[in-house]
Amino acid sequence: MSDKVKVTIDGITVEVAPGTTILNAARQIGGDIVPPAMCYYSKLEGSGGKCRTCIVKVSKGSEKDPRPMPKLVASCRTTVMDGMEVQNITSPEVIEARSGVVEMLLINHPLDCPVCDQAGECDLQNLGYEHGLQKTRYEFERRTFERIDIGDKIQLHMNRCILCYRCVFTADQITNKRVHGILNRGDHSEISTYIQTAVDNDFSGNVIDVCPVGALTDRTFRFRNRVWFTKPIDAHRDCPTCSGKVTLWYKGEEVLRVTARKDIYGEVEEFICNTCRFDKKQTSDWVIEHPTHISDASVIASNHYETLKPLPVIQNNPQLQQANKVELEKTTKF
Repeated sequence: MSDKVKVTIDGITVEVAPGTTILNAARQIGGDIVPPAMCYYSKLEGSGGKCRTCIVKVSKGSEKDPRPMPKLVASCRTTVMDGMEVQNITSPEVIEARSGVVEMLLINHPLDCPVCDQAGECDLQNLGYEHGLQKTRYEFERRTFERIDIGDKIQLHMNRCILCYRCVFTADQITNKRVHGILNRGDHSEISTYIQTAVDNDFSGNVIDVCPVGALTDRTFRFRNRVWFTKPIDAHRDCPTCSGKVTLWYKGEEVLRVTARKDIYGEVEEFICNTCRFDKKQTSDWVIEHPTHISDASVIASNHYETLKPLPVIQNNPQLQQANKVELEKTTKF
């Protein structure tokens, strides 16, 4: 007897282990049917269920109980059942509801992408482009905060925060003492610390990597360059504190920043220490491996930096050249 369960997502069937969430089942299939996730992080226990961008429609509960679920569910928190059928991008109801979720996230989040260091790597920017409205229907005053430094190299801009809790879970689970978290309640909630610049543990920089928006930024990189003008390179070093496997972001021969390596869903593969992140910014500190693979859909890949020889601007196509010659002769004045 098979210990796998079958689930169908947007017409594609996959077998997964019992207890797998709909989101992770969709990730096993891959492609466009994977729901977006702003708060879920597979490396962090307890994450998910807060942003609601991953909502899907369960049109069939299971083989034993084929009734559909009455409401849309968060795919990161809902486990699959044998015979379950799920609709994501094939459901107009899901697309409309997701647009509403994005509109809610953008109520207080300013669309300041032109001056935000997260531009080009921001999941909310992509969601806003795909699902956002041309203008908000929100008529009340937005929440505004002053920028504060919660560490000597980390700046917090709460105006952009969507309260996904990722940074809180990260600090809770990979450090011995967390000194920042959620203050206040309801619409007054904010991520902060009672003592500024108090975040000083050796793994504090990882809160920058897990932040899906531009709320937590690297002070050593702020406003230095646009990410699509840089070239990411995988490298490693023999680090006694962490794995030492990182991505170096080059501008010419200068290393502008160092980040942890991320998978195709933007999740950190292995957390790195602050020494690797902030103190080792010379090429001589690292063993260079190869260019980081970036999806063709990303603006970062526009420079074709993975190609050793740049692609020719003009292709040598005799058929096209002959067609152009014929068209040119038609316009020649006698």
